[in-house]
Amino acid sequence: MYRTILTTLVLTSSALAASENLSLPSGGFDLKGTLQLPEGTGPFPVALIIAGSGPTDRDGNNPLAGKNNSLKLLAEGLAQNGIASLRYDKRGIGESAKADLKEEDQRFDDFIQDASNWLDLLKKDGRFNRYFVLGHSEGALIGLAVAKQNPVDRYVSISGTGSNAADILLTQLKPQLPAPLFDASADLIAKLRKGETGEMPDPALASLFRPSVQPYLISWFKHDPAALIAGLNTPTLIVQGARDLQVTVADAQKLHAAQPKAQLLILPTMNHVLKSVSEDPQDNLAAYSNPDLPLSDGLLQGIVEFLK
Repeated sequence: MYRTILTTLVLTSSALAASENLSLPSGGFDLKGTLQLPEGTGPFPVALIIAGSGPTDRDGNNPLAGKNNSLKLLAEGLAQNGIASLRYDKRGIGESAKADLKEEDQRFDDFIQDASNWLDLLKKDGRFNRYFVLGHSEGALIGLAVAKQNPVDRYVSISGTGSNAADILLTQLKPQLPAPLFDASADLIAKLRKGETGEMPDPALASLFRPSVQPYLISWFKHDPAALIAGLNTPTLIVQGARDLQVTVADAQKLHAAQPKAQLLILPTMNHVLKSVSEDPQDNLAAYSNPDLPLSDGLLQGIVEFLK
């Protein structure tokens, strides 16, 4: 069983006070971010917002899927409720891109350290007095790892998976591959989980298992969200949309089972990009490229109540 949070939110009608562009040197990268500030003099609580996987930028937009402005809308909604936020382009993405970036040098732990460095920057800023981490999709796992090593007042997982990335990959591959090719892929994944590289099962799977990406997979597979959240003492909110095509309610329930003290918010019409959609899959996919759609009913309300 899960508990759904119901709340009432009062939005101010005034304009947002300010936003600032920030830059943070981190491991050879100049990371770029946007600090969204509420009206007033503060000090304010502040949330570090971490975007999801692939080339998803600080606003929640992905050139492969479209512009939806989900994280930008979330930051603006938080500011209207007195909560500052910092959202940023992860290394290699958007304005944090680097011309000589080599795939074989990338590690999942780099994303964790970058987020922790941003958090340190916020903690040194006298305008802020409480610190939150909000991660979306893969960003939820990054944020969870950050909250474990760099203490915060609240942690929010939004559309975060409940299983290790290796297990998710196996689940996705099994119905798509012939048995011999799946078995070979499973053998390679087992090696990667032990920290060992191996030969690709088939050139057709180069997008997943090419040698240059295997070190990243090794570092990614080391982080299990259920195990991490089980040992997290920080007050936690787990948010999941029931119409998410990429992450399921079962994922949220798995996280909640691992950390029963966490609050669980299930939003019945929310999809993966935080918008309310119908049961029609075409309507769901169209929301990925519609920045004019507001955030899903209950999302901002639930997060604000938890953070405040």
